[in-house]
Amino acid sequence: MERLNLTLDDDTSGALARHARREGKPRATLARELIREAITRREVLERQRALARDYAAGRSDAREILADLEAAQLELLDDREGA
Repeated sequence: MERLNLTLDDDTSGALARHARREGKPRATLARELIREAITRREVLERQRALARDYAAGRSDAREILADLEAAQLELLDDREGA
């Protein structure tokens, strides 16, 4: 496992501390989770943009792929809300 040294401004540090306290988790654990979530969101956005380009270009299976992606996102949201 690799270590990462971050310098947070006061607002970000305070927000992280509040959320960590609220969730009953150490700050580092919550920070790791937030970073993972942000990376996942960016990857999803990248896939959506690629699909949008493919759809605009007339790729025949783009509509089906987009429907599958939307279904997976809804499942992910349901999982997070249930946790």
